[in-house]
Amino acid sequence: MDWMLTWMQVAALTIGGMCHSLLGSVKVPLARKLKIDEARVGGLVGIFGFTLIPTVLAAGFLVDALGKQAVLSGGFVLLIVSLALLSRAKTFGVALFAVLLLGVGWSALVNVLNVTSPPAFLPLDQVQSRMAYAMNLGDFIFGMGAFSTPILMAVLIPRIRLERALLVPAAVAVLPLLLGVGVDWQRLFTPPAQTAAGGLDILLSDPIVWLCCLAFFFHVPIEASVAAWATTLMTDKGVSEGRAATLLSVFWLTFTGSRLLTALTLPHGADTLLVTTLAALCIAFTLGFVFSRWANLTSVLVVVAGLILGPIFPTLIAILLSHVEPSLHGRTVGVFFCVGGIGWTVIPMLIGAYAKQTSVQRAFLVAAGCAVVLTGMAAMLGARLR
Repeated sequence: MDWMLTWMQVAALTIGGMCHSLLGSVKVPLARKLKIDEARVGGLVGIFGFTLIPTVLAAGFLVDALGKQAVLSGGFVLLIVSLALLSRAKTFGVALFAVLLLGVGWSALVNVLNVTSPPAFLPLDQVQSRMAYAMNLGDFIFGMGAFSTPILMAVLIPRIRLERALLVPAAVAVLPLLLGVGVDWQRLFTPPAQTAAGGLDILLSDPIVWLCCLAFFFHVPIEASVAAWATTLMTDKGVSEGRAATLLSVFWLTFTGSRLLTALTLPHGADTLLVTTLAALCIAFTLGFVFSRWANLTSVLVVVAGLILGPIFPTLIAILLSHVEPSLHGRTVGVFFCVGGIGWTVIPMLIGAYAKQTSVQRAFLVAAGCAVVLTGMAAMLGARLR
């Protein structure tokens, strides 16, 4: 195992997690600095997420064509430049451009880091058989980076102001960029697939690829919806805002910790069974949100949701990458996130629109419907791979 790759991966995943939660962590002081309203803050957050859909797909082709190091290094350079630009931004237009660069750089990292997690955490001869271990461990590290960022920004901003606080993750991003220079990237090289459609014909004709992508399409809105509306569900039942915020932090801790638990305990060959079981449990807790009448039950369901949701994504992408030949991994991750990103964008919007007509609690029927379809996809995946 290449230990330089392992340390680079740990540092890179931490930075990736930090950038994932950065805008949410600084949106209030950033809005104050730029003198913008909530609608424009929402625009900044939205453009960051929207860039994932085309960029992660394009990055997939670049990873398989140019190599992992080129795309990863380019992603880090964009992150550093974007954070430096955001720290100096005085107008909404400059901030929007900085966030666009941040989204492009982060999307490039997402693609490469999902491809490099298995060889970073496993000997090459164990990559195929223990893929779920590597992906869950990698996403645990990513999650800890995301979890620590609001705390870090809350400590730094009052002391050194927003401008300098934004330069801290930019400075930290230099570390994996430098560590990457010492990685033996040639060891990870796989000859590109020589097909007329650049490998997409192979991927898009594979039912396993479609099942994994569609499962992610219906999974990620459940995760996003719980994260977005958990505090609303609790406060509507009489939970105080402070306690609801604390329980949301507990949700993220259990969400992240469940990935480490899965990495350490999941038996070989149980990947699809785990995803199917957890998908069925998603039906239970989303319907629990819809019909709950008690504050304590809703609060417990929020914490339980973290335990259930955490391992689904890394285990699902592990199944996918185990099935596809390594030379197509970059494009596979690109297609996976492109399809999932559409669900991530569209379905929470539908939930929000339905919530305006009824209530957030009743709108979780849409999330429950997603859980039903997710369970069906996971069961079909298990049947095909059996």
